[in-house]
Amino acid sequence: MTTITESPKRRLRDRLSIPHTYAIILSIVILVGILSYVIPSGEFERIDVDGRMMVVPGTFDTIAKTHMAPFDIFTAIPRGMQAAAQIVFYIFLVGGAFGVIRATGAIDAGINRLVQKIGKSERFIIPLVMIVFSVLGFTTGMAEECIIFVPIGIGIALSLGYDAIVGTAMVAIGAASGFIGGMMNPFTVGVAQGIAEVPLFSGIWFRTAVYIPILAFAIFYVMRYAARIKKNPETSILYGRVGGVGSTEYAVSEEIPPLTARRSIVLILLALGIAINMYGVFNWGWFLDQLAANFFIVAMLSGIIGGLGINGSFTNLVEGMRAVVFGALVVGFARAILVVMQDGQTLDTIVNFIADGISHWPPTLTVIGMFVFQAILNFFIPSGSGMAATTMPLMVPLSDLLGIDRQVAVLAFQYGDAITNSIIPTSGALMGYLAVARIPYELWVKFIWKLIAVWLVVAALALVAGAIWGVPA
Repeated sequence: MTTITESPKRRLRDRLSIPHTYAIILSIVILVGILSYVIPSGEFERIDVDGRMMVVPGTFDTIAKTHMAPFDIFTAIPRGMQAAAQIVFYIFLVGGAFGVIRATGAIDAGINRLVQKIGKSERFIIPLVMIVFSVLGFTTGMAEECIIFVPIGIGIALSLGYDAIVGTAMVAIGAASGFIGGMMNPFTVGVAQGIAEVPLFSGIWFRTAVYIPILAFAIFYVMRYAARIKKNPETSILYGRVGGVGSTEYAVSEEIPPLTARRSIVLILLALGIAINMYGVFNWGWFLDQLAANFFIVAMLSGIIGGLGINGSFTNLVEGMRAVVFGALVVGFARAILVVMQDGQTLDTIVNFIADGISHWPPTLTVIGMFVFQAILNFFIPSGSGMAATTMPLMVPLSDLLGIDRQVAVLAFQYGDAITNSIIPTSGALMGYLAVARIPYELWVKFIWKLIAVWLVVAALALVAGAIWGVPA
């Protein structure tokens, strides 16, 4: 997985001269450190409201200037790692758990069996495959992990008289729809809500209400394109290229493990684990530690039942952690920005300055501005958990001052991050899909841009609704 996803991403970054995500974050750390010598120190009063530390509007006041020693700017990095330790290790454990589950072959076998059961039922194949991957997207945050299924999707599409774009879209856009919904996504919504100090996975029904049209239009979009090229292959974006209708250049005979009794039990354990986490969050007050512990238990049971043994389970646990090391550590790295602003006591000054500038804006316009800001920043920081750690410490007090529900600030981050992942060239998952499918990036953009536009409109309307009526817990 790492070889497939990182190589095209690295090549494209080099071609576009886009700095590494860590380089961007380090630059921000140094910049806010330098600005601490220039920006006046100040602070708001804060009060505890239902377990959250809320900014009190109108209480900002400047205080004696606090200067940071240059070396302290760099000590903020390990201190940021320590401050974000709960989230960092949560990501590691959940990533490791899915590494074990994936190693049993249960997910691959289950999806393959489902596809075989459907056979060549054109009427159901596209929506059902997209729904399955969307569920994986909103429950497990699956993105790069779907790359191995792209050849299967392409094989199905070609056998039905479609092209490689349809096969890729069934997997990639299906997973993306769920990722946008994010109802139980531990790597984006979980991290952002943890930073925002709102109940974990709260607002699930609001997110579900937005997810349904997101997925429905995606299915309609892919099915309409598929029907058009089935009727006239020359309308295929890949017509005359590798991956066009009737293409024979693909080796689609992937070695997918059979769905044995052991793997069926692993799938049941995974579903049960997710269900227990949902119940624990809403009825037992579970947070990151309990969720990670439950996933760990599921992983160990899955490894043993799936035939990996104790040693094999822990080997794949470590491999799973290795796969998420970028996203996990970037959370701690980004937390250094907050550490520097807190040490220099400039965070509240910056928030107050922004709030003064936009305080006359209606809340609906403010949340759209947050949304656009997150979407633009995602080009440079394509890690969802990393962007949450970078932006939410600023967005949370700002939303308090402007009277905007923190849940809406989380939604602005969530949609700004997730939607653009399907079109930006810095997305590792997207470039991995296209590398495997051998689809030129510019042709993918030609195919998907209208869908992205609709998704952005749906998200904007959802944010406006959230700003006006709030987001029910």
